[in-house]
Amino acid sequence: MEAYSGFAEVYDIFMDNIPYEEWAAYLTSLLCEYGVNDGLVLELGCGTGNMTRLLCRQGYDMIAIDNSEEMLMIARDKTAAAPGDILYLLQDMRSFELYGTVRAVVSICDSMNYITEPDELCQVFRLVNNYLDPGGIFIFDMNTIYKYKELLGDRTIAENRENCSFIWDNYYNEEEKLNEYDLSIFVKAEDEFSETEDEFSETGDEFSENDHRDGTEGELFIRYEETHYQRGYSLEEIRALLEAAGMRFVTAYEAFTKNPVSDACERMYIIAREHGKA
Repeated sequence: MEAYSGFAEVYDIFMDNIPYEEWAAYLTSLLCEYGVNDGLVLELGCGTGNMTRLLCRQGYDMIAIDNSEEMLMIARDKTAAAPGDILYLLQDMRSFELYGTVRAVVSICDSMNYITEPDELCQVFRLVNNYLDPGGIFIFDMNTIYKYKELLGDRTIAENRENCSFIWDNYYNEEEKLNEYDLSIFVKAEDEFSETEDEFSETGDEFSENDHRDGTEGELFIRYEETHYQRGYSLEEIRALLEAAGMRFVTAYEAFTKNPVSDACERMYIIAREHGKA
């Protein structure tokens, strides 16, 4: 599951098209609908903490977990300048531990899709059930099989910004429902080529004077390479895994609506409830 090491540095730049405030409003409306207007909330797969801070701003006491140290460092740095207390924990969601229970658990931006083995996803659900208050609510989103198969498929996506760029080579294995994307990320270094190669090699990142020029004399771009894996799950699979974990499936919506999940849904929100401890 390790990912977002190099990408962490530019994650917020490439995610600036995500309307986090609208997503937070939708998520908050669901929490309030199920009686969670305040109190302690856990976010799984918090990344750089964009949603965490917005929920904190809404009055929730936030705990946020991610298994990327680089992402959490950025999240902590941004939170240091913002009001509210947030506890960030470097943990794998497949084996996370808390000191007590929480009123709700949330997870967005398809973090759950990174759990590619159904038995491991069931284990995540068991832990969520264990750390929820009696009757507590679990709300999470997932990319759908339709999105992986019909929209991403075997495609190459590229984006270029002033100080960074990426190339995303996507592959989808329909039989295994496994989506792989290979990321090549180029980040403009703060220093110029006048710095010595040894100084740059201390970072452990590869670079090439020929490959990393963008046409401007003397500029250096550091290259990071990452491979990410996500799995598509049908709503029926998710419901069965939740129930196998001891949770009660409540409902599912097409993202940002109250509509039932359709065959052409790209992202779905699932709501489940704590249903007793084993």
